[in-house]
Amino acid sequence: MTAAPKGLEGVVAAETEMSFIDGEKGILEYVGIAIDDLARNSSFEETVFLLWNRKLPTKSELAAFSADLRKRYALPGDMKQRISTLPKTAQPMHVLRTMVSMLSLFDPDPNANDAASAREKALNILGYAPTIVAYFDRHRKGLPLIDPDPKLSFAANFLYMLNGEHPTPTMERAFDACMILHADHGLNNSTFTTRVVISTLSDVYSAISAAIGSLRGPLHGGANEGVMKMLNEIPSVGDVRRVVEDKLARKDKIMGFGHRVYKNYDPRATYLKTLAKKLAEDTGNVSLYEKSHAIEQIMEEKVAAKGIYPNVDFYSATTYHCIGLQLDLFTPMFALSRISGWAGHMLEQLEGNRLYRPKAEYTGPHGVAYTAIEKR
Repeated sequence: MTAAPKGLEGVVAAETEMSFIDGEKGILEYVGIAIDDLARNSSFEETVFLLWNRKLPTKSELAAFSADLRKRYALPGDMKQRISTLPKTAQPMHVLRTMVSMLSLFDPDPNANDAASAREKALNILGYAPTIVAYFDRHRKGLPLIDPDPKLSFAANFLYMLNGEHPTPTMERAFDACMILHADHGLNNSTFTTRVVISTLSDVYSAISAAIGSLRGPLHGGANEGVMKMLNEIPSVGDVRRVVEDKLARKDKIMGFGHRVYKNYDPRATYLKTLAKKLAEDTGNVSLYEKSHAIEQIMEEKVAAKGIYPNVDFYSATTYHCIGLQLDLFTPMFALSRISGWAGHMLEQLEGNRLYRPKAEYTGPHGVAYTAIEKR
């Protein structure tokens, strides 16, 4: 019998119309549209509509969808007060996972998972999640909580609630692009988790909470935190070559380079690199971008021939730092975006659901006699 592939490598476990990846050619498409085109021309709200409906919206459809989402920024019940009682030492990903699960307590019919109900709950979670993160971050800093502004876009509203002032157009555009770039990415671990949970006909809150738990793992959603830590350890641009070459000599991983899927330049990193540079210039973080660019140049010289290129996490780290995010908010930003993809896959799974029940290949012994406890 052929051994089962580790980590289900290469196993097709679902069909989807949402995103297509060709890692060899460096292609990522959402519903057939190149990710670079979407990042340059679309908005996060339009991208969510695209993923959930598998078509671009008309002008009126987008206006209606955006207005519907903005009505869902304010948290239900006493959740704002509950966040104000959380330990200030709590980790933001644990807070987000817990609060998303708590949302079910304020839903009069939390178990409904017909198509209309699931979509409604998914839109609620998408609108509430940024408010949860922003409220908690200000709570732990001892700052007054800023209520959401439904006149603002998803990106602008979050940055306003987080920083207490309206973002510059460059900051809003950069954050919006990050949300687009992270929205969906095939059957990654957290997306698979979503589909597995909802395939039991469980509820939307359980499926999304489980996905957040999956994303929290450092092998999945924590890579951009590692990039920022690496950049902070490099004193100046002049030290980049020494640090990178030392790491390569020790066979240490250079964070933000290489990808399990892509063997070419990550298509999500192309436009983000341009945005990161402009944002660094606008926010006085030019040296941070210059260190990033120097690392990329050295890595291109040393290992590009091996198919190791920057991934989306490499320049998203610079972007997130420039818009004022603490390091432990980097992975929650990934979650805020990926909720859209998780929800889209959940809706897709429910359309033709079948319970996931894979087999496991047993590799243990057979025919072992039971030994009484007195004789062990």
